[in-house]
Amino acid sequence: MDVLPTTRQLIRLPCHCSSSCQQTAFLSLRAIFSPNGRGGRKLSSSSCKLPASAKKLSAVKAQAAPTVMETTSNNPQVPVQQSAWLYDEYGGVEVLKFSSSVSVPEMGADQVLIKVVAAALNPVDAKRRQGKFKASDSPLPTVPGYDVSGVVVKVGTQVKNFKEGDEVYGNINEKALENPKKYGSIAEYTAVEEKLLALKPKNLNFHQAAGLPLAIETAYEGLERAGFSAGKSILVLGGAGGVGSLVIQLAKHVFGASKIAATSSTGKLDLLKSLGADVAIDYTKVNFEELPDKYDVVYDAVGQCDKAVKAVKEGGSIVVLTGAVTPPGFRFVVTSNGAVLAKLNPYLESGKVKPVVDPKGPFEFSKVAEAFSYLETGRATGKVVISPIP
Repeated sequence: MDVLPTTRQLIRLPCHCSSSCQQTAFLSLRAIFSPNGRGGRKLSSSSCKLPASAKKLSAVKAQAAPTVMETTSNNPQVPVQQSAWLYDEYGGVEVLKFSSSVSVPEMGADQVLIKVVAAALNPVDAKRRQGKFKASDSPLPTVPGYDVSGVVVKVGTQVKNFKEGDEVYGNINEKALENPKKYGSIAEYTAVEEKLLALKPKNLNFHQAAGLPLAIETAYEGLERAGFSAGKSILVLGGAGGVGSLVIQLAKHVFGASKIAATSSTGKLDLLKSLGADVAIDYTKVNFEELPDKYDVVYDAVGQCDKAVKAVKEGGSIVVLTGAVTPPGFRFVVTSNGAVLAKLNPYLESGKVKPVVDPKGPFEFSKVAEAFSYLETGRATGKVVISPIP
């Protein structure tokens, strides 16, 4: 089985011909994870020459260099250490550090170990790094990242639905604010409970899939909690954002909305319409709360609940993701659930629901700090994605 048909990363292997030899050979991930190890060449004491492909890569920057790992001929081991981004104190983007000596997380019986190919950033990542919920956070240092897509390289003894080689995606933290994992997805490897994952939609590449989990789960759960159903109308505040862009699509194709309105800046109005909005409102020119139309549900992804109350019908609901809550608004913390992703996969594979990745991305693994800075401007379109991860 070709485990990594769409991934062409390299693993660096040390030569063991002598204790002083510093040369390295390079094997592709495809070769490393294939049953017979074909596709790469192991150095021996009688031949200490780098393959031509390795010489071409000798100038690769250390920051992007893959993890050194020891292997046996047909039984590759998971490395002890990996490359990852982390922070050991709370603060701004400046506390983020790159390290090539971060421990690979231990895997539980109900977990799989994923070789990360792509990851996405979310506002909760920034708030966590800033210490906004440090009382319920896991101990520092922290490798950030909730969203992941990648390839299963190891399975726990209690795992039933996944096997090595499966391409998966998911939100690795079941409860976003309650003891989120110390080892997140902005790394080469991450360990995740089976129940939080789903098979990656066949028509999506890894970076498209990585941008979906937390946002699409938030969009779906919010609509369910608001009692949204076929024939109802909805106003989405922040329709071009990571969550808002998916609320529009789910409301239309999954829940059967009768009318969808959404707000954005001038340059993103066409995007709203392409996603399925019947009414695209330019918030730079129009105060949505002064318009005559009222909606069964207002989904507030930008923190304007005080204005949203003027646009909701009597007896309606307001889903609030950020900012102050004014009745009938309510806030919730999303629960990661692989079953929800699996339920929505057919809509993704049919093309009815599409991931929206910010056109500035994907950001390279070496540009994680820059990606966070961009995310925190609040001006991203769709999701900010990191890919490929070596």
